[in-house]
Parts: sequence; structure tokens; C-alpha cells
Amino acid sequence: MRILGLDVGDARIGVAVTDPLGKIAQPLETIKRDGAEFQRLAWLASSYDLRLIVLGLPLLMSGSEGAQAAAVRDFAGELHDRLGIEITFVDERLTTKQADAVIRSAEKKSGSRGDSDRVAAALILSAYLNQNPQKGLLKE
Repeated sequence: MRILGLDVGDARIGVAVTDPLGKIAQPLETIKRDGAEFQRLAWLASSYDLRLIVLGLPLLMSGSEGAQAAAVRDFAGELHDRLGIEITFVDERLTTKQADAVIRSAEKKSGSRGDSDRVAAALILSAYLNQNPQKGLLKE
């Protein structure tokens, strides 16, 4: 069983997944928000035998929730209704900037937005794993 990390935006969803032991987050893919995103996420949930989905919650710099955080919570509610998998949130402030820095430091000449979304999802998932090290010990 694995954990999926999502960086949910208006146009795309960055996706990351843990290794089978639930200890390491790795970027997986970027999903376009074109109406088929829930079907793709259902397929991923089945393929990876997910037990948890971690969503980045885009808090304001003050730490309060704004319109984008409300949109992510709405998405999470629909995702839970469709998949029935436990969902939790991690503060995602600055993860896109961190993701861009990771891509630049890897000397990639021109990282696409999809690259940033996937890496941001991996950073969100890594943050969850670091905050909850005992949750990484998943039973197969």
C-alpha cells in the first residue's frame, strides 16, 4: 500500500507517490484538469493500492485559508466521495518555488510547468512523511 501526494491547481494536478515501503516520495505525473482527472486518479488509486492521499493546502502567507484553499478542500471532498480513500492536508506554501529551484539545480534547461507540478507534489508528500514518520511504515 502506498500514499499519493497531490498538488492541485486550476489547470493541472501534480502527482507523486511513495515507494512500496511508504518512506520516499517520487514525482509521478501531471494530470490536466479536463474533466477526466477523477477517472485518472481512480486508476492510480487502484494501480498503487493507495491507503492515503495527501493534498497540498495552499494557505495564505498569514497561515489562514483563502479562496484557493477552499477550492482544494472542495476537490478533496469530491475525491473522497468518489474513491473512499482517506485524505489529509499539508501546508504547501512555497512548494512551487521550491520545485522550480529543484528543477533548476538539476540543471534542466527548461523545466515545464508539468515538471514543477510533479516535483511540488513530491515535496508535499515528503513534508507529510517527514511530519509523520510512523505513517510511512505501511503493511503490505
